[in-house]
Amino acid sequence: MDRRLITAAAVIATAAGLTAALTIPALARPPADTPEGVTPQVFAALQRDLKLDADGVRVRLANEAKASRIELSLRKALGSTYAGSWLSGGAATLTVAVTDAGSVEKVRAAGATPKLVARSHADLQELVAGLDAGRSPRAGIAGWYVDVTTNSVVVLARDTAAAAAFVKSAGVPADAVRVEPSNEDPRPYIDVIGGNAYYIGAGTRCSVGFSVSGGFVTAGHCGNTGATTSQPSGTFRGSSFPGNDYAWVEVAAGNTPRPLVNNYAGGTVTVAGSTDAAVGASVCRSGSTTGWHCGTIQARNASVTYPQGTVNGLIRTNVCAEPGDSGGSLIAGSQAQGVTSGGSGNCSSGGTTYFQPVNEILQAYGLQLLTSGGGPTTPPPTGCTGHEFTVSGSLSSGGSQYQPNGSYYYSGASGTHRANLCGPSGTDFDLYLQKWTGSAWGNVASSASPGNTEAVSYTGTAGYYRYRVHAYSGSGAYTLGYSNP
Repeated sequence: MDRRLITAAAVIATAAGLTAALTIPALARPPADTPEGVTPQVFAALQRDLKLDADGVRVRLANEAKASRIELSLRKALGSTYAGSWLSGGAATLTVAVTDAGSVEKVRAAGATPKLVARSHADLQELVAGLDAGRSPRAGIAGWYVDVTTNSVVVLARDTAAAAAFVKSAGVPADAVRVEPSNEDPRPYIDVIGGNAYYIGAGTRCSVGFSVSGGFVTAGHCGNTGATTSQPSGTFRGSSFPGNDYAWVEVAAGNTPRPLVNNYAGGTVTVAGSTDAAVGASVCRSGSTTGWHCGTIQARNASVTYPQGTVNGLIRTNVCAEPGDSGGSLIAGSQAQGVTSGGSGNCSSGGTTYFQPVNEILQAYGLQLLTSGGGPTTPPPTGCTGHEFTVSGSLSSGGSQYQPNGSYYYSGASGTHRANLCGPSGTDFDLYLQKWTGSAWGNVASSASPGNTEAVSYTGTAGYYRYRVHAYSGSGAYTLGYSNP
């Protein structure tokens, strides 16, 4: 379909009665002591869409902030026994699933509710990967995702028989999958904007997602690599759809990317970073058709089948959206989460919307998110001190060691892995970051300059990682400082 026709239809629909959705209805004024990083507009939208009073919003946000800290700490401490986490009871309870009975007390001591399950988080991700790689026809299948609350994978289908056949052909154990009947008919929201409008080619309109150094990220279905834009003027330097649904636009001189999202209430929300929010956390979306709407995250790493093909690795939410909202910003408080991909339903009866995670876009194109400091996120350590972890070793010329401590570490979330290596003066030590592919270790980032110091920065998805330190020439002791999501 010609997207210009879709644009015209949306304009007519807006004139016919959707204009009122562009502003947030009057609400009781939020208290002056709103949580840090949460604007009055966001606070009011959370009151409206989560049906809470001011005290309820304040308590929920405080619970979510506390849960985020506990979850991050436990995810790192539990390693491969971690099996997912979620918020419930209005975000009052954080449940952390584990596969080892010996970890139960560790979870309880940290302030979370433990749940012993059969499959680890890594196991669940492998199941999704198996479905993602499935080659059979997917007609009648809306999508699939990990449901951490039941320690299984959910397949949404209009045709349950087709779903069962798809699961079998993908080689995924049937007892690990729950097929749910669904009338979802996901589609990309082509005729949409997020914070601000931009136009592709002869006038197709889409959305700015989040500002990055040199431009902005957006939905991949909005334009192909090489397409030109106006208001702001720029060029698509990368685009991927289906499979993924992401793109980035490099803007021309005279355009100034800023770390802001339009809240459709006469102001903006400032972006402070891109830390992933937990399943069950509250999020808000900005879009030109329906304005600013909020809800919660239902799942991560969801796959969804559009008429154009399947898109993997999405955030599934119960935030409503309509044509005209695609490509818009999904944000949790002040933390960027993703850009609107597509979904089902509307903002009158409710619906399901999927979002392309922003960290994956940053990783794919090597981009830096602009944040409230006016530039990229806080600069990482430049030496071997100040990192989250520090290890050391000693090598003879030509030798290699794997860190941490001859082993590996598990990262249960997407994000940036950073490391600095400091070798003896006068030597040439190199550093490699490797990720487990399911059958072998593969290099995903490296630093091999002709010197004794190296630095690696890599934004990746959940999985097992390790560092290889190689003494290209020279011998002696070294220090490796590293941080991971």
